[in-house]
Amino acid sequence: MIGSAADGTVDEARAAGESAVAAFDGWRGLAAEERSARLRRGLDTIRERSEPLARLLSLENGKPFREAHGEILRGAAMLEWGIEEGRRVYGRVTPSSSGTRGVVLTSPVGPALVITPWNFPASMLMRKMGLSLSAGSPVIAKPAEQTPLIAVAIAKILNEFLPAGVVNVVTTSQPGAVVDELMKNPRIRKVTFTGSTEVGLRLLRTPTSILKRVSLELGGHTPAIVFPDADVEAAIDSIMTAKFANAGQSCISINRLFVHSDVRDEVVAGLRERIGRLQIGHGFDEETSIGPLIDANGLEKVERHVADARERGAEVLAGGSRWHPDDATLRGEFFEPTLLAGVDESMIISKEETFGPVLPVFEFTDDDDVIAQANNTTYGLSAYVFGADFDVLWGAMERLEFGVIGVNEVMPNRPELPFGGFKNSGQGREGGNEGIEDYVETKAVAIRTGRGRIM
Repeated sequence: MIGSAADGTVDEARAAGESAVAAFDGWRGLAAEERSARLRRGLDTIRERSEPLARLLSLENGKPFREAHGEILRGAAMLEWGIEEGRRVYGRVTPSSSGTRGVVLTSPVGPALVITPWNFPASMLMRKMGLSLSAGSPVIAKPAEQTPLIAVAIAKILNEFLPAGVVNVVTTSQPGAVVDELMKNPRIRKVTFTGSTEVGLRLLRTPTSILKRVSLELGGHTPAIVFPDADVEAAIDSIMTAKFANAGQSCISINRLFVHSDVRDEVVAGLRERIGRLQIGHGFDEETSIGPLIDANGLEKVERHVADARERGAEVLAGGSRWHPDDATLRGEFFEPTLLAGVDESMIISKEETFGPVLPVFEFTDDDDVIAQANNTTYGLSAYVFGADFDVLWGAMERLEFGVIGVNEVMPNRPELPFGGFKNSGQGREGGNEGIEDYVETKAVAIRTGRGRIM
């Protein structure tokens, strides 16, 4: 037991919605500079308290402490970007025409429902709240039921510096009922969700009395392509990070690794050796590389994917099983970091997102074929390419149907870049100059300034 959270019902959801609505006029009425100053005081405090926040996140989520601390700091950088963007929401004046002027104005979209995932519960919350709050809209945060505590801790810090009702949190074991109640409120005008594609599509189908702005960052099935001229050692370093951080529980984690036949053996041997050095254990142990999966359902899915691959002929080169610690006090849903070879498109793992520490390797010989294979999915969130010939890399960048691409780069999720997916991986963008656009409404105003006759 590391803490407890209130089990909110539709009553608490309704109260949170009314709280945000009541705070809206006062919050949007503040000058952008004042909103920014208040939020920045909260940001500075989050950075000052990053270590205790990271300890809480590691305990609640299971990821190693150093990863948790990195998430807090990345989330703070995302919050900072949102704060700065709130001061750059510009309108414009259009050229005059026959004695008229045109003015484009912006205004905050309105109170926002912010639904965050368990895999990055701190950084996703700060990214979404930063954009909404800086634009002038209060928020109602509904964190994943697996990770409520870190959301409450961050909200408490921000509420030290913000007016009452601007930041609200509803923690609950009944997410469907709580979200449905908030979706029914016509004065909640914006919904932003990060999570599974199934839940995201259900949100889009939820009947409401008024159309809401909806931003969705959903599942992925990330390919990584290693071309024959890639720097093999650098590519292996990147693949290890992109696959095994957070025990593979990331929407931009590599799910399908395509390696050219010329370097396939070298890459596989290097990965096998590196995977063998990963340490499974408690997040506070400095030697730990891999923590537990989030829950029993997550472990069952990983086991099912590996078992199916084995039955269909895949070779397990490393790992492949549930991990049982020698220390009886260390409890959790652990799975060994796993490397699979001989994988083909008949296997579940080639079609579904595993969300665990399992890396399947596909071999290719033709550049056009591998792009087609990579695109052969209903998802389109992220992709990685490794190589030296920039013409080949540029061609891959243009033809890959994914919203976020790392080119010899393992960290494409940056505050200054728009983040979001194609196809069933979502709609809208967060981050970059585009991120705040979904949090403001645009007004077109036509003004006649002269006394000319209107025909």
